[in-house]
Amino acid sequence: MPTHRQAERTRERIVEATYQGILEYGIAGATTKRIAKLAGCSEALLYKHFSGKEELFLAVILEHMPALAPSLRRLQVSTGQGDLLANVTEFARAAIAFYTSSAPIGSGIIGDPALLATFRGMLAGQDVGPHLPIKVLASILRAERNGGRLAPEADCDALASLLMGACYHRGHMTHFVELPQPPEDYARAIVRALLGPITR
Repeated sequence: MPTHRQAERTRERIVEATYQGILEYGIAGATTKRIAKLAGCSEALLYKHFSGKEELFLAVILEHMPALAPSLRRLQVSTGQGDLLANVTEFARAAIAFYTSSAPIGSGIIGDPALLATFRGMLAGQDVGPHLPIKVLASILRAERNGGRLAPEADCDALASLLMGACYHRGHMTHFVELPQPPEDYARAIVRALLGPITR
């Protein structure tokens, strides 16, 4: 009987294989049969860990991608401390890395209506989704505004949406064209453009 750690390693191997399968075959072509083969396990073992492709895809987004949540937590902890623009720029870099990695999965899911409907239900059931980082970022910016580090007229909801939208756009553009500006420089420029004029 496998130990808990062995089961964890098997699960991690399946998640990694899912990501590789998506990159190699696309969402439609990343079948459980192919994923199991890439993971070096049987389909039956795959289904012991995951109910189906939708759960696999969600696991890839939440567990395999460059982590967005820890960067958001670091930004939250730094509220009122240090260089505000530098703090937000660090988060923006993490957001760009996340969106760059997740673009192949997200685009594939959006392109499959049945898969998208199931996936939306899973996101709602687990209270996760792409809107949550924007809400948390807006609350952080409001705290900075209330602390006097952003101008009183700052629209924190709009700023959070604009910043995350810019990071999302950059992540997707990376797959289509060679961009001359490194993501670090892009993150810095976007943060300065949005927050620089209203930073106190």
